[in-house]
Amino acid sequence: MKRLGILLSGRGSNFEAIARHIDKNKLKAKIAVVASNVESAPGLQRARQRGFDAFFLSSKGLSREAFDRQVIHVLQEKQADLVCLAGFMRLLSPAFIQAFRHRILNVHPSLLPAFPGLDAQRQALEYGVKVSGCTVHFVDEGLDSGPIILQAAVPVLDEDTEESLSARILEQEHQIYSKAIQCVLDGRVRVEGRRALQISR
Repeated sequence: MKRLGILLSGRGSNFEAIARHIDKNKLKAKIAVVASNVESAPGLQRARQRGFDAFFLSSKGLSREAFDRQVIHVLQEKQADLVCLAGFMRLLSPAFIQAFRHRILNVHPSLLPAFPGLDAQRQALEYGVKVSGCTVHFVDEGLDSGPIILQAAVPVLDEDTEESLSARILEQEHQIYSKAIQCVLDGRVRVEGRRALQISR
């Protein structure tokens, strides 16, 4: 059974969606470890309540590289095959990317390359787009710039607020993240340059 390492900084709703998909046998994987850079993160508490190995790793006084070395050590010690960012609010260092090249996934609440970074839903509303959505992508050295694995579109309604749009996008995140994880674990994704190509098996 392939092993997932989950990194989060907040409520961990995508972590919980992954765990539910595993419970229902919709995702064939095991959560090996959950780690957070925020001691009070609700997602970390929920992971402990579910009985997972869950760690708070302090970044206080550490360089990005020094903190990342701690995280890499924990992930390697727990034999994580794939690293899944679930609202992890830190940019990863090149050393981290190198340690898990093409084995780090993230889900972002926009149709990348549109609206990378923070507050993507607010950016979409301010720009006036009619369609937004979410993207699961490999993580590289850039900001939300890695090869795209899956996307889901969500219509932007005239009456939408940032909260209502975020909620509808989050529903899709919870669905496509696990699908993308399964594709990668099954070896059904091949990276060629900027493209993550689906391999039929």
